[in-house]
Amino acid sequence: MLIDSHCHLEYEGLVEDQQAVLARARAAGIKGFLNISTRQREWDRVVDTAAREPDVWASIGIHPHEADQHADLGESALREAAAHPRVIGIGETGLDYYYDKSDRDVQQALFRTHIAVARETGLPIIIHTRNAEGDTARILEEEMGKGAFPALIHCFTASADFGRKVLDLGLTISISGIVTFKNAKDLQDFVKTVPEDRLLVETDSPFLAPVPHRGRKCEPAFTADTAAFVATLRGISVEHLGEVTTRNFFALFTKAHYA
Repeated sequence: MLIDSHCHLEYEGLVEDQQAVLARARAAGIKGFLNISTRQREWDRVVDTAAREPDVWASIGIHPHEADQHADLGESALREAAAHPRVIGIGETGLDYYYDKSDRDVQQALFRTHIAVARETGLPIIIHTRNAEGDTARILEEEMGKGAFPALIHCFTASADFGRKVLDLGLTISISGIVTFKNAKDLQDFVKTVPEDRLLVETDSPFLAPVPHRGRKCEPAFTADTAAFVATLRGISVEHLGEVTTRNFFALFTKAHYA
């Protein structure tokens, strides 16, 4: 049993054939899906899919790329949307200084808004960080000082030093298909060291298809390929990895239940 802890079922490449995408994933042993939103206009769609599919849950949030278009988004909008019974997480949100599609100050302010709602609701915050390790760690440390909140770094590709910092803060780390890439040696080494109770797997589909599917559209079914690779790295069976990561998912996303 595996959970795809981060996928975009409403994105082009998956939404056109969503039922078949889900059927292929279920046939591959994927028993749950967290459908992630990245902008406010997606919220209704991710919630509707989660309300319709008993093994799909939803998150609500604003990706850092979209921060400029949501600069005035307040906590109340997030709080209201998070009240839906199928919404189990806040995000994805965070900082992306690689593309700098939004002003960095706006990204940081909106990141803190999401954190405040995560702290208030108890829903985990799903964090995207790219080329922004220093500010991401600083904001997390400052905000944890105001009161703890559940959180994870999705699609972890950062340095081992950053990884140790966020683990020390109590965060969970989610691994995508990037870990299977030939040039991901540093990430592979770090994945071997992540505590068993802090580990999740994901696809980030329709992006980042793992080996042996490179060059193809990524699907939630490919969670199985990433899980098999991670299990081999860690010297455990894929069955054990599935048990562990599924247990971790429900321990972190405490609002999740099958409809």
